[in-house]
Amino acid sequence: MSSPAAAPPAPNNLKRIVAASLIGTTIEWYDFFLYGSAAALVFNELFFPDSDPLVGTLLSFLTYAVGFAARPVGALVFGHYGDRLGRKKLLVLSLLMMGGATFAIGLMPTHATIGSMAPILLTVLRLVQGFALGGEWGGAVLLVSEHGDARRRGFWASWPQTGAPAGQLLATGVLALLTAVLSESAFGAWGWRIPFLLSGVLVIVGLWIRLSVDESPVFKEALKRAEARKTENAPAERMPLVAVLKHHWRDVLVAMGARMAENISYYVITAFILVYATTSAGVSKQTALNAVLIASAVHFAVIPAWGALSDRWGRRPVYLIGAVGVGLWMFPFFALIDTGGFGALLLAVTVGLVMHGAMYAPQAAFFSEMFATRMRYSGASIGAQFASVAAGAPAPLIATALLSDYGTSTPIALYVIAASLLTVVAILAAKETRHRDLTDVSPETEDGSSAPVTTGRTEDARAL
Repeated sequence: MSSPAAAPPAPNNLKRIVAASLIGTTIEWYDFFLYGSAAALVFNELFFPDSDPLVGTLLSFLTYAVGFAARPVGALVFGHYGDRLGRKKLLVLSLLMMGGATFAIGLMPTHATIGSMAPILLTVLRLVQGFALGGEWGGAVLLVSEHGDARRRGFWASWPQTGAPAGQLLATGVLALLTAVLSESAFGAWGWRIPFLLSGVLVIVGLWIRLSVDESPVFKEALKRAEARKTENAPAERMPLVAVLKHHWRDVLVAMGARMAENISYYVITAFILVYATTSAGVSKQTALNAVLIASAVHFAVIPAWGALSDRWGRRPVYLIGAVGVGLWMFPFFALIDTGGFGALLLAVTVGLVMHGAMYAPQAAFFSEMFATRMRYSGASIGAQFASVAAGAPAPLIATALLSDYGTSTPIALYVIAASLLTVVAILAAKETRHRDLTDVSPETEDGSSAPVTTGRTEDARAL
C-alpha cells in the first residue's frame, strides 16, 4: 500500500527552506566558479609561470578539472550518509568543507614563493572543493523537493538551481570589480586573493541560515518506517548505493545522459569563453567578464520561469527545448563572439544561458522524482555528479585543446552539438515524472528489493 501524500508545507516555511538551499548553493557555486574564473585569468601565471601562455592555461584548467573528478566521490559519500542520516546534516558539512578550502586558496603561496609545491597544494584544495560540491547539489535540491508542494515542485526545486548563476554572478562580479579598480600588476600580486578570502564571511552567513531549517519531512517519515522494520525483524535495508545500482541503474544512465549537454555547454559558455574571447577575438578580460556577469543575471531570472513551465508542460518537453536549443546556437554563438563587439558577445552568452536554463531548471525535480526516498540522495547525486567527470570536468580543457590544435571554433561547436544529441537521446528514452508523488513509497520496497521503476508517471509510483 502507498502512504498518504503529505500536506503541502506552510508558505513561509517553504520559502525559508528555499532560501536556505539557495543561499547555501550560491556560496558553494561562488567558491567553485571563482576558481574557474581565476584559472582562466591569473592562475596560469601564478602557479605555472614557466609554461607557454596557452599551455599554462591548459595546466590551469587541468587543476580545475581535478575538482570535477572528486565530485563523484563526494556524491557517493554524501549520498550514502544523506540517505542514512538526513539531508540537513550533510548540507552543513559540505558548506564548511567548501568554504574552508576556498578561504585556504586565498592564503596560498604562489610558485614564486614555494615552487612546485604551489600547484600541488592548489590541486589538493581543489579536490576538497569538488568533494564538497559533489555532496551539496543532491542534498540542496532534495530538501526543497521533499518539502515542496507537488503541484509546483518544478518551480520550487528550480530555486536551488539558481544558486549556480547566482554564484557565477557573485564570483564574476567581484572579479570584474577588482580588475576594474586595480592595475593588472596589483591584481596579479594580491588582488586575486580578496574574493577567495571573502568566502569565509559568506560561509558564516550560510551556516546561520542552514542551521535554522528542519529536516525533510519525507525523509523523517521514511526513517520512521525503516526503524519500524527493524523491530519487526524485516530484512535489513541494502546500502543506498547498492540499491540504486541494482534497481535504478537505468535512471542513473538517463540522468548522466541528460547532464551531458547541460554541463558541457555551461562550462564552454561561462569558463572557456574567457579564454576564447580574449585570445581569439581580441576582447579584453574586463569586457568578457562584464558579458558573463550580465548574462548570468538573465540566467538567474529565467531558471524559475523554466521550472514553472516544467510543472505545466512536463520535465521532458522543457528539457528537450534546452538541449536542442543550445546545440543549434553553437555556431551563431562563436560567430557573434568573433565580431569582437560587446553587444554581440553579450547576445551570444545570454541566449546560450537561456537555453541552458531550460535544461537546468527542471533537472532538480526530474532527478528527485526518479528515486525512492531512502536512496534518493544517492541516486540523484550519482547520476548528476558522475556525468560531471565526463562532461563539465574536461569541457574547458577539451575546448582549449581544440582551439590550440585547429585555431578555429568549428570543432568546439561540433563538440557541444554532439553532447546535445546525446542528451536528446537520453531524454527521449526517459518517461515523464511530473506527477510523481515523492511520499508514495511502499514499505515492502523501501530496501530496493522489488522490481525497479525507471522514470515514470503517477501510476508507476507504487513500484517505488
